[in-house]
Amino acid sequence: MRYKMHKERLVIGNDPLGFGVFEKTKLSPNQSFFRNDERGIWLYHANCLELMDLLIEKFPDGKFDMIFADPPYFLSNGGITCHAGRMVKVDKGDWDRSRGPEFNHEFNSEWLRRCQKLLKPNGTIWVSGTHHVIHSVGYAMQQIGYKILNDITWEKPNPPPNLACRYFTHSTETIIWSAKTDKSKHVFNYKLMKSINGGKQMKSVWRILPPKGEEKTFGKHPTQKPIELLIRCIQASTNEGDLILDPFSGSGTTGIAALHTKRRYVGIDISKDFLQVSKKRINEVIDNLSAGSPRRLKAGH
Repeated sequence: MRYKMHKERLVIGNDPLGFGVFEKTKLSPNQSFFRNDERGIWLYHANCLELMDLLIEKFPDGKFDMIFADPPYFLSNGGITCHAGRMVKVDKGDWDRSRGPEFNHEFNSEWLRRCQKLLKPNGTIWVSGTHHVIHSVGYAMQQIGYKILNDITWEKPNPPPNLACRYFTHSTETIIWSAKTDKSKHVFNYKLMKSINGGKQMKSVWRILPPKGEEKTFGKHPTQKPIELLIRCIQASTNEGDLILDPFSGSGTTGIAALHTKRRYVGIDISKDFLQVSKKRINEVIDNLSAGSPRRLKAGH
């Protein structure tokens, strides 16, 4: 899909990433929302499909070493769940409503095609989701030509109870890890993962707690991931200084994990509210790292 451009040009000053000038359209602001060149963190207020199209034009051979994507799950259907001991509706917003399986799959295919083009030849992508979306993601990856490396099961030790009592309690999410193509020589930091796992090969079932209260100080995202989970993905598949993209950046957890692991990060989100949360969280981490107060986090710790 292509987008008709308006003439409002947005210059982002010094340009360490080589992104250059973006243009605002009816569908997307394409604005630089936050940047810290020294730490290698950039946030953009944009429709991810449109901004990725612009980036593909500038970087036809790829730009990113890794992508982490937590796309809409399409589960806001009027159902119920349990939160903080109370029954609440499963309604995350219009962005999470299903338009039917055909539309949902088309959307997944479109953003995954763009992500594949933006990966470097040896880059990899991690995509998280529940059963509402992850099977479509996996099928689309096979259609497009990714090489699926692993499907990680993230086990949540304390899931909310199943109020309907007609299903097993939902206690996992799946994260698919894939290389750009079957010719990719992907990074896997095997020795580090083995060391983190007490000297044993790390399995594909990860038992990690959901985000802690301190991770939601400035607000929360309905599908927010724990920092520990993102740190593990990043440490497993990238090296220090690598560039990571999150096209659905939400509350900025991928960026925070990148900061803790000395990677660079580009986040895209269409919601200014969530970008504000991301900005506050990222600034806090930058201040703490500059002051030398927090220990550098590692996967599994």
